[in-house]
Amino acid sequence: MRGIDHIVVAVRDLAAAARSYEAQGFRLTPVARHPWGTENRLIQLDGAFLELLSVPAGVDIPAPARGAFSFGAFNRDFLAAGEGASMVVLDSTDPAADRAAFEAAGLRLFEPFGFEREATGPDGVVRKVGFDLTFTEDPDAPSVGWFTCRNRYPENFWKPEFQQHGNGVRALAEVILIARDPADHHIFLQAVTGVRALRATSLGIECRTARGLVSILSPVAYEGLYGVSAGEPATWPRIAALRLTGPGVAARRVIAASDNRGLMLILDPA
Repeated sequence: MRGIDHIVVAVRDLAAAARSYEAQGFRLTPVARHPWGTENRLIQLDGAFLELLSVPAGVDIPAPARGAFSFGAFNRDFLAAGEGASMVVLDSTDPAADRAAFEAAGLRLFEPFGFEREATGPDGVVRKVGFDLTFTEDPDAPSVGWFTCRNRYPENFWKPEFQQHGNGVRALAEVILIARDPADHHIFLQAVTGVRALRATSLGIECRTARGLVSILSPVAYEGLYGVSAGEPATWPRIAALRLTGPGVAARRVIAASDNRGLMLILDPA
């Protein structure tokens, strides 16, 4: 069983997005750059994180080789259509085992991929971080990216100082997707998370991972639960909202997607 590792949130202006999240009470890591040119700032939580990601002007993302998946190209193309959460990332301790499990389940596989970059800690020291990524895809949801991520140097990556947020948030409790028919994604969700027992309801399907809940709701269910539009059918399936929790959150607070670059945030008491 895998848990939620992080969510990629694609934004067109990283500096402006960072200012917005800081105004909402989040602490962000310094800007970091991937070897292929994308830039990010992270919101570290208790075991998971949000990755604000942008493709800077002038960066030319190369086309992927045959059989490879391009993280940069996927998010570049996502941003051409709009901003918001683009990818669900699950944790990993063994990329080879992930590949074997995905292959056994009939999921599409791409070439193995890993990279290293530099990260500046809260003490100003630059340290090496690295990751091994195992990409797959849901053929019925091509606009939502999925992969597992093994952190090579967790001692260099996770910093308690970056996990202290003024709004009281500490954990990523739930990732909420919208799909025309949630049942269409049942088999894929089982395979990618390694969770066999999903909960099917009249609202959709729920997958309780090793870290956090993944919910896929019908448009009607989403609108009924949250009182906001599910958007145009052309945007489904998509990652619509994240529910974040923490002992320092006094009462539910909702940050509308229209005020947060296409992604609704629900802040709940722990």
